[in-house]
Amino acid sequence: MRARTLLDRLWDAHVVHQFDDGRSLLYIDLHLVHEVTSPQAFSGLRAAGRKVRRPDRTFATVDHNVPTMDQHLPMVDGLARTQLDALRKNCADFGIPLFDLTTGEQGIVHVIGPELGLTQPGKTIVCGDSHTTTHGALGALAFGIGTTELEHVLATQCLVRRKPGAMRVTLDGALAPGVSAKDAALAVVGHLGMAGGTGHVIEFSGTLIPQLTVEERMTLCNMSIEAGAVASLVPPDEITFSYLAGRRFAPSEMDWPGAVTRWRCLASDADAVFAREVRLDVSTLAPLVTWGTRPDMVMPITGAVPDPATADDAGERDAMRRALDYMALSPGTPMRDIAIDRVFIGSCTNARLDDLRAAARVVRGYRVRSGVSAMVVPGSQRVKHAAEREGLDRVFREAGFDWRQPGCSMCLGMNSDTLLPGERCAATSNRNFEGRQGRGGRTHLVSPAMAAAAAIRGHFDDVREWAYR
Repeated sequence: MRARTLLDRLWDAHVVHQFDDGRSLLYIDLHLVHEVTSPQAFSGLRAAGRKVRRPDRTFATVDHNVPTMDQHLPMVDGLARTQLDALRKNCADFGIPLFDLTTGEQGIVHVIGPELGLTQPGKTIVCGDSHTTTHGALGALAFGIGTTELEHVLATQCLVRRKPGAMRVTLDGALAPGVSAKDAALAVVGHLGMAGGTGHVIEFSGTLIPQLTVEERMTLCNMSIEAGAVASLVPPDEITFSYLAGRRFAPSEMDWPGAVTRWRCLASDADAVFAREVRLDVSTLAPLVTWGTRPDMVMPITGAVPDPATADDAGERDAMRRALDYMALSPGTPMRDIAIDRVFIGSCTNARLDDLRAAARVVRGYRVRSGVSAMVVPGSQRVKHAAEREGLDRVFREAGFDWRQPGCSMCLGMNSDTLLPGERCAATSNRNFEGRQGRGGRTHLVSPAMAAAAAIRGHFDDVREWAYR
């Protein structure tokens, strides 16, 4: 029998029909829905007189444009109010469970899926959001879909897709104190470039992976889309099983042994062949900071803003010049000398409890630099309540941070949490595109600890030198 990759195993287990042109009809185990990309899909169902095929395998939440302050009050933003009301009606009409603001379980879709145990090894998972790759951290084949595909999954619980290639990224070594999974993720994106994973599902392996928590693996998988990957996978292991045990939608105590037995089989064969192999040593990584307008435009905190003249490709030289012009940076500027105006700790990349703990360790006993505005937005209501039980909210408030309510917030600026033109932000989110956090806003991607250090110093700093002494 041909040696198989983990992608092969997951794909083959979900093929309902194989078309002659090479495409597959895949069964989808879990469909996650939010308020922004779903309205047109539900309208299409109504127009065609269709029902949702498997409402029991469909779950919705509100996250993208919910306010992060005064969520108990009527929404001021008319578009946000309309979208949330539409999702509520659609879920009620089609029998779909909704984690609304009053449920105690609302949050960013890619945070609540794993924490509720909806995300499980071996599942196929889709959502109308590109960062659905996050769920691959638990051994699920998860990817984002468009509105037309979203309607198709609602109606049929299936999706037509062409099988991607399998790519293995091996990460060896151990992360130094002060260096995080976010830095490893940025290193992978920086190495591969924005298109290095195009057409592939990345399987992460190497000696680093067993050292990472599930939350850290989620950060790694979340950022894989920034290298163009269709999806990403971490083979499930004892860390995965321990994380899932006892969660609300995880297999029951009676079904648990059988589930774990099945999950243990979800791995690539030792002699499996991958379409592409990449290996990185993470032991020498320093904390990373993006300097441009793409996630792969990244530099160690010990480095300096690069000179476009050093690029070999003319197109890349032009892209670098445009990025530096937008970011108002000059070549040769030390990364540590870049002053910031705002700090955002949140998003589906870094708004879990461990992320907040990492930031709180840095800010404890300090105050946010005068002139800097800093905010923490937990990834879910469960994360928020857990952080408050530990007193993390007090640590942040005493340091001068705003402590907000859960939502996507400033990651994409679909609510009032936006940058003003020209403002520079240290953000723990996943994209630093032009205008991503607000028209004219300048975004630098960093880890939670690095964002916290920037808030205290007023500029980027090497968190290894003072927070982990």
